[in-house]
Amino acid sequence: MKDFNYYAPTEVAFGEQSEEQVATLVRKYGGTKVLVHYGGKSAERSGLLDKICGLLTEGGIAFVKLGGVVPNPRLSLAQKGIELCRQEGVDFILAVGGGSVIDSAKCIAYGVCYEGDVWDFYLGKAEPESMLPVASVLTIPAAGSEMSEASVITNEDGDVKLGYSNNMSRPKFAIMNPRRTFTLPPYQTAAGVTDMMMHTMERYFTKDDDMDLTTDLAEAVLRRMKTAIFDVLKNPEDYRNRAQIMWGGSVAHWGLTGCGVADDWATHQLEHELSGMFDVTHGAGLAAIWPSWARYVMHENLSRFVRFAVNVMDVPNDFTDPEGTAIKGIEAMERFYHAIGMPINIKELIGRDITDGEIKEMTRKCSRDYTSTCGALKVLTAEDMEAIYIMARG
Repeated sequence: MKDFNYYAPTEVAFGEQSEEQVATLVRKYGGTKVLVHYGGKSAERSGLLDKICGLLTEGGIAFVKLGGVVPNPRLSLAQKGIELCRQEGVDFILAVGGGSVIDSAKCIAYGVCYEGDVWDFYLGKAEPESMLPVASVLTIPAAGSEMSEASVITNEDGDVKLGYSNNMSRPKFAIMNPRRTFTLPPYQTAAGVTDMMMHTMERYFTKDDDMDLTTDLAEAVLRRMKTAIFDVLKNPEDYRNRAQIMWGGSVAHWGLTGCGVADDWATHQLEHELSGMFDVTHGAGLAAIWPSWARYVMHENLSRFVRFAVNVMDVPNDFTDPEGTAIKGIEAMERFYHAIGMPINIKELIGRDITDGEIKEMTRKCSRDYTSTCGALKVLTAEDMEAIYIMARG
């Protein structure tokens, strides 16, 4: 069991009327002029953007808007946002959207208070001394960025996708109305649930077996998400299960399911090179990588994979063959991914065979030019990374 500090300062307003609190909450956390940051036209078509801006106006809070965030959010738009905030005297950033919008908002918030290039933080060249406060009106449950310390940005120069984590970036508040998720397409809904489940699994698959309560909580999150996604795919306006999923995304990534254990994150780092190179949906990329990672590392803690198979995937425990039970658990996860429309290898993800050259390029980037490792359950060298990509090619 590892010692840990637990920090989750975000105020949550959850429910059908939660958006009505936006101006009060912005004012509570010191905002006087807001950058309203959002993605594409869906925020406009749904009426949510107009509603949020109207509520800010009614509350006497000035704002400017910046849209255009895309999945795998781009550094260039964040840099544009930094300049806009400086020109307009913005002192608070409100993200209206999903994880990509929130991650972009965090990047902007770092950059406004930094004289250098905000990309320095993602490269590990500098640490921020301050940043603007960030908050969110969540529309896409998946990344958990609405309560987490993480931000992931793609630099178009070289298609490099990097994450940076700092507790000062945890949003001041998160507004969550499950009704805003009713119109999410099935693929996006499924990819979101895959992402939140993987946030839990990155912490669950560990060598630390003695923090039982954390493990119990993780299994409860995984089982609930596994059940809720099928109900929502059958009935997109199932408020009860949309609420489970929306709350599940936050619970999965604010740190609760990792207390007392060593996080892994290898699957995420391997996937970042997939979405950086091919601009695929992050959750789908995780589904394409995880089965191969699992088979490659399962002997590092076979009993944990057996427990996952039995307690999460409902596989009967063959006490005479723990390896067989573990493999059946991985296979059950693959069937689950297919059942919700997710891929289980790279060929299914990108629609073609990946080349040897592309695998070598992803390996180079993931290993930071062969200078870095990733993972904790099994520390992966560049050779290991390449082997997993090859296993995952399909």
